[in-house]
Amino acid sequence: MMTEFVETAIVGGGQQGCSVAGSLARLGYRATVFERGEIGQTWARERWESLRVNTPNRTVTFPGMPYNGDDPEGYMPAREVATRLRRYVADTGIDVREHTPVRSVQAPLTEPAHPDARFRVHLDNGQTVEARNVVAALGGYSSPRLPELTARVDPSITQLHTRYYRDPQSLPPGAVLVVGSGNSGQQIAEDLSDAGRQVYLAVGRHKTSPRRYRGAQVLDWLQLLPLEGNLESASGGRGDSPVLPGVSVLSGKAGGRDLSLGVLAAKGVTLVGTVRGAHGGTLLLDDNVRTIAQAAARAETELLHAIDTAIEQHGLVVPERTPVPPFDPTRFTDYGDRLDLTARNITTIVWATGFVPDYRILPPTALDDSGMPVHHAGTGSLPGLYYAGLPEGGSVMPLLIASTRAQAERVARGVHLDNTLRHRSPAALGPLWG
Repeated sequence: MMTEFVETAIVGGGQQGCSVAGSLARLGYRATVFERGEIGQTWARERWESLRVNTPNRTVTFPGMPYNGDDPEGYMPAREVATRLRRYVADTGIDVREHTPVRSVQAPLTEPAHPDARFRVHLDNGQTVEARNVVAALGGYSSPRLPELTARVDPSITQLHTRYYRDPQSLPPGAVLVVGSGNSGQQIAEDLSDAGRQVYLAVGRHKTSPRRYRGAQVLDWLQLLPLEGNLESASGGRGDSPVLPGVSVLSGKAGGRDLSLGVLAAKGVTLVGTVRGAHGGTLLLDDNVRTIAQAAARAETELLHAIDTAIEQHGLVVPERTPVPPFDPTRFTDYGDRLDLTARNITTIVWATGFVPDYRILPPTALDDSGMPVHHAGTGSLPGLYYAGLPEGGSVMPLLIASTRAQAERVARGVHLDNTLRHRSPAALGPLWG
């Protein structure tokens, strides 16, 4: 059997992978996308029913396919993102091989079947494909992260990660504890509360911001202005468990609005401290509700101050700054250092504890000691290896769907540069400036 050769093999058929393939097609190249499930698997199958994208509809674009709906400032349901992505693939003729997981990527090659090959892609079905370029479009949120203490929780308690939460009706009767107060944790806590469930939220470190500020969306300011400070950034990992955090907590529900611990507390959600241990039906907590809420308020103040400073430096004509009320500790009550699940009739725990990126399919030489890719602005440490959907320079902004097109076009330009120089056709470099 002859080994198939493709110019560019893309691992992952989400918005990042399909956008890279679309960008390459606009430059005259054909790529092959290998997807473990279906196109847009995460949006279509692996998030809860009420989830809406956190950025406005106008940002949900793909190369050559701008948003063309009638609600640019609205917030798209997750399932609609998957539908639009499938339409994009069909309209552009991108080659996506669904239900074709990649088992491993091999490099360097000593005896390639094709002279231009730099990688050998091993598929789960036993087939192999050689490629000159590989784009790992696996995203940062691939494997659910669960703390070790879940094994010490009373087995009568239903436990699930946010990846497997779908709607309030799918959970057993009784109160629900959501652990983690990032975007997923707070949005799911609100989803459950709005459905009439009794909800407890175990807080953790997070960031908040208003949806809009001084005439624009805060996320627009973060894209437009070179803000100073650690505002929407994070290191690539944390020890042996490289957890990639999200951006500020916001909600796309009800036309897009703010979401915070204060909002949830006003809805009747009971805030408890960070979970540190478990003994059967009792969870051990840090007594830190007020401390966590105050830290989030302080980070929000720093973010808004940075936006104010940048606005002034650029001389922008915008609405006057609206004063932000000072942090009021009386709005929050420390819960104590224990939570009795049985006494509170808590029958379900939803772990909103994030995801761990999993790049073990790549050659070990492409990864650092913690298993994270070694890259610079999406270009890997091996010739021909690229990434889409990873933080850059510590910023997590590239993880937003709004950044998908720019990342894809940059990867496509890298492939185009290699190809034109290799074939000594510098005149073809013109599209790099388009």
